[in-house]
Amino acid sequence: MNSDINSNRNILITGASGLIGTRLIKNLLEKGHRVFVLSRQSSNLKGVSTYNWDIDKQLIDLKAFEGIDTIIHLAGAGIADKRWTKQRKQEIVDSRIRSTQLLYNTINAIKAPIKTFISASAVGYYGDRNDEILYEQSASGTGFLADCCKQWEAVVDEGVKSGIRVVKLRIGIVLSKQGGALSELARPVSFFVGTPLGTGKQWMPWIHLTDLASIFEKAIENPHYSGTFNACTPYPVTNYEFTKILAKKLFRPVWPVNVPEFMLKTMLGEMSTLILNSTRTSPQKLMDMGFHFRYQGLDAALSEIYSH
Repeated sequence: MNSDINSNRNILITGASGLIGTRLIKNLLEKGHRVFVLSRQSSNLKGVSTYNWDIDKQLIDLKAFEGIDTIIHLAGAGIADKRWTKQRKQEIVDSRIRSTQLLYNTINAIKAPIKTFISASAVGYYGDRNDEILYEQSASGTGFLADCCKQWEAVVDEGVKSGIRVVKLRIGIVLSKQGGALSELARPVSFFVGTPLGTGKQWMPWIHLTDLASIFEKAIENPHYSGTFNACTPYPVTNYEFTKILAKKLFRPVWPVNVPEFMLKTMLGEMSTLILNSTRTSPQKLMDMGFHFRYQGLDAALSEIYSH
């Protein structure tokens, strides 16, 4: 076994205050890793030192890189926070591209000995693909989300030229009791207005936060993790199935009338693709690496979340 596996690391995290970052910091500290954070403002995160950066001005505190061997890059403007105007779409792309460029430019300028760079990406890379089973080598799709992810991943891959081990995780819908997408999906169901969206046949790739954090940890600790991975459960479900299982956990009905696509497009504009795109991903590459999903099925995942 490679001696690097399970050795403690000095890890710098961007986007650390979000759902994934918060959970990761807790887990990594418990495992004995040293964790540092890059943030636009001071942080109250326990057990970590925070350094400042300004992506717009391309400024960064060089002290943040002292002793660091691993970077986890989660920073990026929220894709569901605001309506997708032309300006907002540019902000979403720029926040990912320019932050990555700032990290690599700094690494190269000061010759920081970074060994591993792990970046979030998204299943939006594949676009709307109906029932096609999507593997990491599948072609990229079309539309804003696919274009954003392609640009994002291309910039992340620049680290390979500097001899850095690069890992990209294409993340699906993250399920957690701490909030995130699940609270939004559960709201209409909770108020007795749960119903499939669009045709209801579109595939929803999802993952429990516990499993996602574990994937990041494996990517940090195991040098054989390299390239792109679909960070989603082996068992995606359709929107109808998701709504039905969620409603059962919340002891609510599912109404037999779908919310039509045109209504969602009228309400949300182009952002409706977040709901209507069908992305049937396979995490076969992760499973080939020996990764075991603690929550493979949606019923088990939601049972854990709503049991507290």
